[in-house]
Amino acid sequence: MTDAPSPTSDDIWPTIDALWTWLNTNRAHDGQEGLLLRMLKLSEEVGEVAEAVIGAMGQNPRKGVSHSWEDVQGELCDVVITALVALRTLTPEPQRVFGEHLAGVAERSLGKG
Repeated sequence: MTDAPSPTSDDIWPTIDALWTWLNTNRAHDGQEGLLLRMLKLSEEVGEVAEAVIGAMGQNPRKGVSHSWEDVQGELCDVVITALVALRTLTPEPQRVFGEHLAGVAERSLGKG
């Protein structure tokens, strides 16, 4: 196994690309079916966030408090990673696409400065 990049919040893109490469090498489906399944993985991860929130709040009387807020944080990270890998699946330039989109959202929400 190769050494995985050690990302920081400032330089996650080599790791996202390595995960994308690993997933493409080990996928069971390719083509449109593989693309659809890669996008659907996001829904699975979001469901895990919901499960963790319900567990952290003890909302399920059968399970009680089954998760912590740290579990929720981890699940949210999984959503972000999955979304960035999905974006990499759609474009070879995810950093540029994400950066441009984030700048547009920031401008609409925060103004120009």
